[in-house]
Order: sequence, then structure tokens, then C-alpha cells
Amino acid sequence: GFPCKRPENVTADDFFSAALALPGNTGNPVGSAVTAANVEKLPGLNTLGVSMSRVDYAPWGVNPPHTHPRATEIIYVLEGSLDVGFVTTTGKLFARTVCKGELFAFPRGLVHYQKNNGGAPAAAISAFNSQLPGTQSLALAMFAASPPVPTDVLARALQIDGGLVEAIKSKFPPK
Repeated sequence: GFPCKRPENVTADDFFSAALALPGNTGNPVGSAVTAANVEKLPGLNTLGVSMSRVDYAPWGVNPPHTHPRATEIIYVLEGSLDVGFVTTTGKLFARTVCKGELFAFPRGLVHYQKNNGGAPAAAISAFNSQLPGTQSLALAMFAASPPVPTDVLARALQIDGGLVEAIKSKFPPK
């Protein structure tokens, strides 16, 4: 975790952030931007077990399939409407449309996604029961790992040709 500050060094600013006030830049290939307000940016959250994010979506933008290994997430739609869903460990998809003013919960560790289903920008606030929920994108984990996941492993797992795996990997340069 994070070390606690000495009480005499704690200020009101440790508990304040305007990080979620402005929309994020959605001009990227997936058409979404996640702005986090977690313990890394808001030290006052240390040991409190909560954090938030703002997610902005371009028209038809997607927050691609991902997981949060340390938190359950609940979203509140600020603007627009989203098609959302999560997949259980038995492979069942729970999906629906969530409109402005509505909530949807994603259980901890399960693969989930959100997609703006309209031609105008959308935005949501996510709340987490962890000061640092972690995020693992499925696409990045499989196709942009460093060192890379072996092509033959992905080809067999996804039941596709190795050339196709390499073509997909080329879209996700390693970080």
C-alpha cells in the first residue's frame, strides 16, 4: 500500500481534487477516456477503501473489455446512454442499456465493458470500493504484454491463425 502521512503533515488539499471536473480526451482509437481519482492522485483516500473515475465517451466510443482485480465498480451515467455488460465466471453475459441518471454495478474481477450507444458524447462516474482498484485491459494483456505472450499460445487459445495474432499484436505496441 501507501505509507500514511504524519498527522501534522496532512492538509485539506490531501482530500480535494478537481480531476473529474473536465471531460477527458476521447480522440483515440477506442473513443473513450478514463480519468481516475484514486489514492495516487488524492492522498486522503489512503486506507479509506474508495475511489472514483470519470469516463468520457465519443459518439459510439467504447471502454473496452477490462477487469478491476481489487474492486467492484458502480457507474452512474451523467450524459447519454451506454450499453454495458459483464461476463460471469461461468460465461453468462449480463447486459443492458443504462441511461442518464441510472446505475449499473460490475462485480469485482469480472470482465466488463461500456459502449456509448448514441451519436452524441456520453459521460459516466464510476465508484469503486478500493483506493486503488487496478485495471487490466484484456486486449493489452494479451497483445501488448512485455515480453509478449507467445503467438502460438494466443493462436491456440483463440483458435485462430498465428498470422492473425501477429496482425492484432501490431495494433498494440508493447508499453
